[in-house]
Amino acid sequence: MSKLIAIVGRPNVGKSTLFNRLTQSRKAIVDNTAGTTRDRQYGKVDWNGQEFSIVDTGGWVVNSDDVFEEEINKQVEIAIEEADVILFVVDSTTGVTDLDDKVAQILRRSKKPVIVVANKEDVGDARFNVAEFYSLGLGDPIEVSSANGSGTGELLDEIVKDMPQKDDDDNAEEDVAKFAIVGRPNAGKSSLINAFIGEERHIVTDIAGTTRDSIYHRYNKFGFDFYLVDTAGIRKKQKVNEDIEYYSVIRSIRAIEASDVCILMIDATRGIEGQDANIFGLIQRNKKGLVVCINKWDLIEDKSLEAQKRYEAAIRDRFAPFTDFPIIFTSTLTKQRIFKVLETAIDVYNNRRRIIPTSQLNTYMLEQIQITPPPSNKGKFVKIKYVTMLKDSVIPTFVFFCNLPQWVKEPYRRFLENKIREHWDFHGTPIQIFMREK
Repeated sequence: MSKLIAIVGRPNVGKSTLFNRLTQSRKAIVDNTAGTTRDRQYGKVDWNGQEFSIVDTGGWVVNSDDVFEEEINKQVEIAIEEADVILFVVDSTTGVTDLDDKVAQILRRSKKPVIVVANKEDVGDARFNVAEFYSLGLGDPIEVSSANGSGTGELLDEIVKDMPQKDDDDNAEEDVAKFAIVGRPNAGKSSLINAFIGEERHIVTDIAGTTRDSIYHRYNKFGFDFYLVDTAGIRKKQKVNEDIEYYSVIRSIRAIEASDVCILMIDATRGIEGQDANIFGLIQRNKKGLVVCINKWDLIEDKSLEAQKRYEAAIRDRFAPFTDFPIIFTSTLTKQRIFKVLETAIDVYNNRRRIIPTSQLNTYMLEQIQITPPPSNKGKFVKIKYVTMLKDSVIPTFVFFCNLPQWVKEPYRRFLENKIREHWDFHGTPIQIFMREK
């Protein structure tokens, strides 16, 4: 099971810069103004074959003029409660401050593994202040510069060193589909889960992982056989003075990572909101299959086919460029089309495991490439000679062998993906395209 890492600390110590460095992105806004980070950011990190999720949090403050202070602090507490490992970022240029002491007190009470990250060690004589951070009582500080990347390799080594290796026998059988129902609060997730496993005799197996991991409910009825992935939502939940919207994303991370296919519930009465886009982004980054379920369709006045098409178009436009996924309009209250959701999720699961024979792949794709070859670049022509599909990949992965792989740009990769999707059914599952030199 992938781990969840939270970055915490007071304002302006470089948390967002560290997040961007570790995720190799620029998603988090970086500015010298305190309180810049208010909306949470989530990302994936892959280090030496180990993957983990990471969440950036706002700076912990007390008695400030920021009207968002209480909300930011509440969300930091949630991240600490849910994380497996906490990165406590401090500023080497200033040494220990009163706010650092307050955050350290909270972290010591949490009893979670904490890594003290002494940031900005490259600034002036900052590294001579690092010894001060031993006074926080949280172990040896690791010196890094999130701005230029120095020390981040040692930090990542420390994060992954105690992570368990992936075990194919963990928690659930490998050949049984695992579905996670995720979405905003009040979108109908609980109603759908109750409709599936509400009767105890239909739960054949409850296989529990650790207290921090997901729980699998085995369901076999009406010809279905799958595990429903459910997070341990009641675990210490009463101890969190929670922000429900933020908490839903933190909980979704675990359910998504443990699943093969995610059923994303969207409330038809509220439309698509930022939280839906956040959860969709998590599904994409974790390379999971997707079924979008528009719930509460019975409460919409205009239920015409045209209204459905408009709704579908709005969703695909919001979630572009990945648009090849099923959308089902349901009502968990009236049980309308809820079994269609299961049938579709099984189809997506099968698409995710589909293997195309190399001979068929080359016959079709080389013909399409000949009709529409890669554009030339500076007078150089790319010649794609061979294509194969990797059989042991988590998601459908295609490798194209050519003479100049570095000249094949993203638009042509999307063209190749679209041609694959046109000819073979990969509806609902992401596809990876790699170019290799031959």
